[in-house]
Amino acid sequence: MANKYVDFISDEHLIECISHLYESYIKAKNNITKKKFYNNKIDSIKLIFDSKFNDINEEEVIESEILRQVDKSINNSIGTFHEEILGGISGYEAGKLSGYDIKAKDNTLFADIKNKHNTMNSSSSESLYQKLKQYADNHKKAKCYWVQILAKKSFNEKWVGDINGKEYSHSRVYKISGDKFYALLTGQDDALFKLYKALPVAISDFLNNNKAKAKNLDNSAVEEIKQVSNETGRSVFDQISYDNYSYYSGFDEL
Repeated sequence: MANKYVDFISDEHLIECISHLYESYIKAKNNITKKKFYNNKIDSIKLIFDSKFNDINEEEVIESEILRQVDKSINNSIGTFHEEILGGISGYEAGKLSGYDIKAKDNTLFADIKNKHNTMNSSSSESLYQKLKQYADNHKKAKCYWVQILAKKSFNEKWVGDINGKEYSHSRVYKISGDKFYALLTGQDDALFKLYKALPVAISDFLNNNKAKAKNLDNSAVEEIKQVSNETGRSVFDQISYDNYSYYSGFDEL
């Protein structure tokens, strides 16, 4: 029986990867309590501009700020999603905290996956290059890749460059865009596009088949803040400002 979604991994594997990512969404959103929301100081002045310039109320602004915080957490989980997907391709496996993200079972390929091209500074770039170089040196037939799922262009090329004032070059260390890496592992030039087209159907199937397990993407931060503001008589914004900056002159009088 032919696969319903894509032909380079099983339907069951794709649904399992979607399930793992769904749980990450649930965890990220449900973990936003008032305490966690305040972990990074809230920019009260920006909240005012966001509310007035976008013509939305205080509660909607707070929800938007919470989603921004959740988004930062989810970006890491999206990278893990790609690792799991690629690890389901025949002949390859995900690293699962082994130092690499993907490797060929015969040790002819090692890869480190970043969801976006701009997630590393010079120090982390140097560290990644050294790690890939070590894999290449330890496995003489291995090609080693820095994978950028969302790259600025489509490419597969040797990673040669100047990092922190040092010149780096190795005959088997590469950098590669997401489309080319999916193509490399599957033998299909449009494999990433096929995944993109299949995801809406697969996600809908997952959600429809898991209604009993479905959890509301909810958090307690807004309700906690509203409860305190009702008790103190402050507006939501004033309560946030007081909670974050009561040690500033004047803010203690809010």
